[in-house]
Amino acid sequence: MINERIIFDSDDPVRLDKFISELKSELSRSSVQKLIESGSLTLNGKAAKPGTLLKRGDVAELTFSPPEPLNVEAENIPLDIVFEDDDIIVVNKPKGMVVHPACGNYEGTLVNALLYHCRGSLSGINGVIRPGIVHRIDKDTSGLIVAAKNDRAHLSLAEQIKAHTASREYIAVTVGSFKEDGVIDAPIGRNPKDRKKMAVTDKNSKEAVTHYHIIENFKGYSYIRCRLETGRTHQIRVHMAFKGHPILGDELYGGKRPEFKTEGQTLHAVRLSLSHPVSGEEMIFETPVPDYFEKILDKLRKGTVF
Repeated sequence: MINERIIFDSDDPVRLDKFISELKSELSRSSVQKLIESGSLTLNGKAAKPGTLLKRGDVAELTFSPPEPLNVEAENIPLDIVFEDDDIIVVNKPKGMVVHPACGNYEGTLVNALLYHCRGSLSGINGVIRPGIVHRIDKDTSGLIVAAKNDRAHLSLAEQIKAHTASREYIAVTVGSFKEDGVIDAPIGRNPKDRKKMAVTDKNSKEAVTHYHIIENFKGYSYIRCRLETGRTHQIRVHMAFKGHPILGDELYGGKRPEFKTEGQTLHAVRLSLSHPVSGEEMIFETPVPDYFEKILDKLRKGTVF
């Protein structure tokens, strides 16, 4: 347990949460805000608000337990490897696998599997929790993901994603039929009413652009292909729900249907294109439509779900 008394010694006012998070590098601003809410961080002996502006002589008292170091173990988990060399590894991630350890998921993740397979040869830019991870896909989204085996490769891939020169395409089944192809250009940020969800919003949001193409239409459903121009959290799921056509099976954003027995959203990362981080070679990777996806399409084509 850490007990600390901090005296603010400046004439320039600063927010309480900002000051503490900058002073204590192990605490993010959101962590500081939670400490304030729980009463573990007080100001001048009283409860305070995160946005309180500090004045010279103000005394903050902090009481918290430091986070326990997390040791991520290598696990012998089979991987569907699409490509691998000394710099990158491209994996076809199965539905239901978490990409990296987090609260409640410390085992059985893609990172645990990569640590075993790559024998420690993964980039360290994202720390011990996310070694090699350049981008993520959700637990219940299947498909292609690339990991970096060294820092040089990681920096190159991250820059390609940022500059939109790396391309990621997905297939999905949506609830409700689209009439034509289109582009959704709508900013995405944290849902102000539910912190577990993202939403199209103008507040604290970032640009988000999704291109979609109709592959096949059914009665009440569409089979589409999406290309990401940006890579926001839950981007396709949020954009489809925003259009009134949530992804089938997506309980978080309203796409659950009792006639289908799905485990999460029907979304698959089907195509990935990038430049090799060392040779510069243009590389395109594709995966077949997974079995769970084909079964749903078969039912829709036969009209057996109505």
